[in-house]
Amino acid sequence: MTSGQSTKQGWVVFGAAGMLGQDMVAAAEAAGHRVTALRRADVDITDASAVLAAVAGHDVVVNCAGWTAVDDAETHEPEAFAANATGPAHLARAAAASGARLVHVSTDYVFDGVATQPYAEDAPVDPRSAYGRTKAAGEWAVRALAPDALVVRTAWLYGAGGKCFPKTIARVAGERDRLTVVDDQTGQPTWTADLADLVVRLLAAGAPGGLYHGTSSGHVTWHGFAREVVAAAGLTTPVDPTTSAAYQAPAPRPKYSVLGHDRLRAAGVEPIGDWADRWKAAAGTVLGTP
Repeated sequence: MTSGQSTKQGWVVFGAAGMLGQDMVAAAEAAGHRVTALRRADVDITDASAVLAAVAGHDVVVNCAGWTAVDDAETHEPEAFAANATGPAHLARAAAASGARLVHVSTDYVFDGVATQPYAEDAPVDPRSAYGRTKAAGEWAVRALAPDALVVRTAWLYGAGGKCFPKTIARVAGERDRLTVVDDQTGQPTWTADLADLVVRLLAAGAPGGLYHGTSSGHVTWHGFAREVVAAAGLTTPVDPTTSAAYQAPAPRPKYSVLGHDRLRAAGVEPIGDWADRWKAAAGTVLGTP
């Protein structure tokens, strides 16, 4: 169904136990849709027959599942490929067979991370990590098998329902005299509740199939974000800047993860607001503070 989504629908959300999946289920239910929430224990998306059976009878399929352990993907690329490319291909085939609309969540890691201005939706992909390669393959599979699908790239996600940067920073800031956080990676901290709301709005608008960017507006470094998290937690722990070179992570991190939102506007959908404003709105929920 590609026209405006005025009628209530049957949704199936894969990866429903994850941080984004939990907020996606809540947002769809709040919009009045009937939601089937599936965890990995319920359906393994790498099982084609199980996916086909799970998708049948639904109008909308949202894929929040996948391999998200960026560093582990460097040594487990086949397993990451199965979750991030083969699984989405099964979902795309099943959605196409059932006449359902697929929303597939992707990542900024499909880009090279060295730009100096926001990546457009049609910018060439050039992943620099195993995780990025597998996610790029997933995008290709979904677009090839279900041209009507919405592929929504996001980045720097945080939320109440899982481990995330703000929770870690707030915890460590309460344990140490000072923190050190990288200041040479720039991106757009994005609340999972905001991304879930954006997906609902994209479908309600009947947005055409293709690539969209689901990140907050504006940009900040991890160091700048950490300082805001510490303040929101009611702490005064100093946060010192450092460089990525100080950390020997197996997978390279993008230096620049700022995504443009022109296709959202072209579809008549307002992008998520400025990251700082949205963090102020989210902080109490995410950190569990008043």
